Amino acid sequence: MSIGQLMKRSIKSDGVASWIKDQIALGKWSLGMKIPSQRVLAEDLSVNRSTVIAALEQLKADGIIEGVMGKGTIVANNTWSLLASLPPDNKPASQTAHTGIIDLSKGELAEDVFPENYLNDILSRVSGKINSLGYEDRGGYEPLREAIAGYMTRQGTPVTPSSILIVSGAMQGFQLIASGLLEHRSSILLEEPSYLYSIHTFQSLGMSLKGIQMDHEGLRPELLQSAWTSGQKGALYTIPCFHNPTGILMSEARRKEILSYCSSNRLPIIEDDIYRDLWLDAPPPPSLKSMDSSGNVLYIGSLSKTLSPGLRIGWIAGTDSVIERLSNVKMQADYGTSSLSQRVAAEWLGEGLYEHHLEYVRKELLKRRQAASASLQRHLSDLAEWTIPSGGFFIWLRLNQNISLKELCTEALNEGILFHPGSIYTEGTSRAIRLSFGYAPPDQFEEGIKRMKKWIIALSK
Repeated sequence: MSIGQLMKRSIKSDGVASWIKDQIALGKWSLGMKIPSQRVLAEDLSVNRSTVIAALEQLKADGIIEGVMGKGTIVANNTWSLLASLPPDNKPASQTAHTGIIDLSKGELAEDVFPENYLNDILSRVSGKINSLGYEDRGGYEPLREAIAGYMTRQGTPVTPSSILIVSGAMQGFQLIASGLLEHRSSILLEEPSYLYSIHTFQSLGMSLKGIQMDHEGLRPELLQSAWTSGQKGALYTIPCFHNPTGILMSEARRKEILSYCSSNRLPIIEDDIYRDLWLDAPPPPSLKSMDSSGNVLYIGSLSKTLSPGLRIGWIAGTDSVIERLSNVKMQADYGTSSLSQRVAAEWLGEGLYEHHLEYVRKELLKRRQAASASLQRHLSDLAEWTIPSGGFFIWLRLNQNISLKELCTEALNEGILFHPGSIYTEGTSRAIRLSFGYAPPDQFEEGIKRMKKWIIALSK
């Protein structure tokens, strides 16, 4: 091999090593986690396997990864020293400022989806009622717990205030469950693909994720049965309503079948139901929690997708004893969710304003879904497949061509277009893309899809 070829391969391997550091620095690959195989990395990054091997050897020498007998290659260092080792021009992509971008990746609703001055009016009302702001009860602000219990009961899931814990968003709910209820080396069963793969909350505590394939009705029960062994430690995590990232709505029959199996086999269920209120065609089937008679389901709700992500208001609903345990864990973590945010949320939920607000949001989101569907049909009907969801704001786009999603993402980012490659949501490879029609305006969504068509065609030649 010539000196020039060696230098070229070195530059490429440095790029691969930097990309791996990014994954660790961003928390996508946590301490002790097994990293993808050499073959998978080579395919995903569109480089030769020898380039990947050179990058891995470099990272092993730096103490960032290590080979472990029986496990493969794992992350060995994720401290601030790793961040310090990243040069200024090689910080993770998400830390780079972009202006004028078209964001088709964001998992939240745009401000113009909400009624004008909707939040200012509530803040004005709340400000006149506040005398002081101190720490709340361990379970959360009592009027908010009462309001949530009333709302969930009206929606068909009867709960009491004492069975609810207020948390700082659904993400904190996952963290409390992982650290307060589950044991080290537990197995978390979940849909494949799933949002949970992208956050590594459970893996960072020594737990493994085991994906289960879905069909158009949701998680397949027969595969669940083959994946779980009686006496095993763990839980089932599921997003039955307008699943992230696929948008699938689990049928009522499927819910009953899964609930029955889990109850019989003592497999706890974590029901992530944060998209339930964003139905667009018809209300979704009853929650798993509403059909649970054995206390086997922990329910997670949130206002981040429907009202305001900045409020950081979510909740866990479960049996009183479980909520008591989680409340203790939360007190040790942060002494309670923001008192002001809890009072704002209680004002919304307590007087029926939230239901009225949701009617407006659904109408606006319906318009965006219609526009997004038309854009996809115009530009990608012969290049990809997708199903328009009956709620939420995600579309799971499956490409017909076997092109490099890494290159597609790079081309898109260079032109200020953001979307999520499907590989974020799975342990394996993926030819899918998650698109959000809830954030970018319809004209921007159209422009983004038009450019995507150009890149797909160019990369498939």
